[in-house]
Amino acid sequence: MKYTLYQVDAFTDKLFGGNPAAVIPLQEWIADDLMQQLALENNLSETVFFVHAETGADYDYHIRWFTPASEINLCGHATLASAWVLFNKLGFDQPVIRFQSLSGLLTVSRKEELITLDFPAWTPEPLKDFPAELAVALGFIPIKAVFKHRDFLVELESEEAVLKCQPDFVRLKRMEQKVIITAAGSNGTDFVSRFFAPVIGIDEDPVTGSAHSQLIPYWAGKLGKTNLRAKQLSRRGGELWCSLQGERVTMAGKCVYFMKGEIELNG
Repeated sequence: MKYTLYQVDAFTDKLFGGNPAAVIPLQEWIADDLMQQLALENNLSETVFFVHAETGADYDYHIRWFTPASEINLCGHATLASAWVLFNKLGFDQPVIRFQSLSGLLTVSRKEELITLDFPAWTPEPLKDFPAELAVALGFIPIKAVFKHRDFLVELESEEAVLKCQPDFVRLKRMEQKVIITAAGSNGTDFVSRFFAPVIGIDEDPVTGSAHSQLIPYWAGKLGKTNLRAKQLSRRGGELWCSLQGERVTMAGKCVYFMKGEIELNG
């Protein structure tokens, strides 16, 4: 069997920036364990697969995301990359793509170079009794507050503290939690973040759309504004234009095309 693979850098306007995703369009679903093996072989933070919806469905494609270690319930950058491939390589000519996923219906639109994701808003709740191991795993950096929805959201004192954090990934993996660290931004950026997920095989994710499902409602409430500009301070870095819209969030970014390849499986 042969499968086409596209690799796209998401949430960036520079090649080798943002978050690279492997995008594999399918004619029909293949076995889960094969998708997991392909994700492991690609060894990117996410490999995404999608299949065209059946006639009469209220969505266009069914989408699934895999890290090298497991399937996950939501991924922003790989959805952005999938939309870019559909708009620019596969001839999708409607203004909005509707993806059905483990997190429900997700819509993606584009305006010139910006592609906008419409995701659920996950408002994190205060977590007073967070594990003492968390501060140790983050390198003993002073913590202002800890919240949680899907992932731990840890507010630090400053943008510099986020940038300089040197986590102990072995300890983080042992905690079996994904961790977002964040602080107020500067120079026109409302907030910054980093995302650690060794529990699913990703020590640090370069740019994480799903984390912004928590970050956007958190910072919108804290700053008293619904339109925000965000940066993820990984080594590759990334930029997002964000908005809180009731129980939904939108995040927009650019993509840069890297490559197209062919997977050939014998047997």
